Amino acid sequence: MNPVQINNIDHATLRVSPQAGARFGDAANQAPIYPAEFEEVQREFAILFRRRETGLQAYALLGLDRDENLFLSDDRWTSRYVPASHRRGPFSIAMTRAPDGTELGEAMIQVDMDDPRVGGEEGLPLFLKHGGNAPYLNHISGVLRLLYEGIETAPAAYAALDEAGLLAPVTLSIDVSEERRYTLPDVLVVDVEQLAALSGPPLEALHRSGVVRLAILAAASLGNVQQLIERKQMRLGEAG
Repeated sequence: MNPVQINNIDHATLRVSPQAGARFGDAANQAPIYPAEFEEVQREFAILFRRRETGLQAYALLGLDRDENLFLSDDRWTSRYVPASHRRGPFSIAMTRAPDGTELGEAMIQVDMDDPRVGGEEGLPLFLKHGGNAPYLNHISGVLRLLYEGIETAPAAYAALDEAGLLAPVTLSIDVSEERRYTLPDVLVVDVEQLAALSGPPLEALHRSGVVRLAILAAASLGNVQQLIERKQMRLGEAG
């Protein structure tokens, strides 16, 4: 990797392709997601939670086999929404630092100059001819802002779901056919009975913080497992 902070002087003519594909890390069967994405994600994907060493993390379920994304076709996504962790492409955020190495706290956009999507003539410009941000860079700025804020705020939101007893550990079994069953162990999903039982001050506090809304969206998202099954059946049919 060769991350470089972008600016409208050194990178005035730089172009970057928004291309997707397995070689860019998009062939994954789950993608980390953040609270600001839940409304869009729940329209397309099932939302699951997992316990990690760093705490709880929410994921969009993209496939059933290892390194399988059923919403990816060659170099493009077939879903209406693409999780921000994949939509960012070769871009990332870095915090500015003073000469003594201390962090100043200003977030700047970097691009990996070694990424094959960077520098080609077929890509999209990052800057306008007179120096302002091009639409693609404004889009990427929004995606990175969502990720940056999500990494900061998600741990508390997901912990609140857990502390309220709204996450239930399950082993998810998904039947694609009579002969083919997939088992997803060690996942957590929203317990709709616990959600319905919330009342009084706990409900009011969780509602004010937005946690109840996240729980409702995550619970509703599980209906998308059927779409995932249909996509898997179609993929198996094409392979056969």
